[in-house]
Amino acid sequence: MNQQTLILDLDDTLIHCNKYFEQAKNEFVTKIKEWIKTPSDEEIKQKQLEIDLKSVEIHGLLSEKFPETLIATYFYFCQKYRKGIKANEVEQVRNIGRSVFETEVEPLPYMYDVLNQLQQDGHQLYLFTGGDVKNQTRKIRQLALEPYFEERVYISQHKNSKALQKVINKIPANKNSIWMIGNSLKTDIMPAIELGLNAIHIPSEMEWSYNIVDLEIEQKGTFAELTSLLDLPVFFREYAFYNEAM
Repeated sequence: MNQQTLILDLDDTLIHCNKYFEQAKNEFVTKIKEWIKTPSDEEIKQKQLEIDLKSVEIHGLLSEKFPETLIATYFYFCQKYRKGIKANEVEQVRNIGRSVFETEVEPLPYMYDVLNQLQQDGHQLYLFTGGDVKNQTRKIRQLALEPYFEERVYISQHKNSKALQKVINKIPANKNSIWMIGNSLKTDIMPAIELGLNAIHIPSEMEWSYNIVDLEIEQKGTFAELTSLLDLPVFFREYAFYNEAM
């Protein structure tokens, strides 16, 4: 087997993530509608998204910032509709935001099977995930992912080409054999293409708008889009067969 170096994203590539945020946002919308009748569900979600995206651009993927975006949205609608701010409501909103980071995460279907197959086929596995160390480490330990990645785990608050370059600098492999694999066009695929790496995009069923961008970059490496994580081992076996044939 032609060994490759695979840098895998964590959230919504190997494990569920966005669905927990969606559940929290839906709960938040229900609360706002309970306290302030006027705004529509869509208006509440759009305002929260606007505040959330600004926060991520400034602070990166910090878990503590998500509850703050919900509170800021609550303040916005209280001001807009002249409703008094109540401490107990602020605390309810904060708890909704925190719940995302207290939920027991679930792996995507066949995650362990895929990682086992990739390992057995001789590929070197790295994990490159966005967020804060405490929360991402919680997920990694909860799902017992350490045996697959050992010390080859990199967590970045700002997940971009600069952060990815730092990971590459620690990998003793030729760029031609390094692959970035993830669901996010913005934080996984674009940085990889900018750095001349190979990239595999596996779209998430439920995607955060922050992750969606147009790829208008010249591709130097191989780029592929797969429909499922389950397709990865077969893709690399076929890739190896093609290379050997050539």
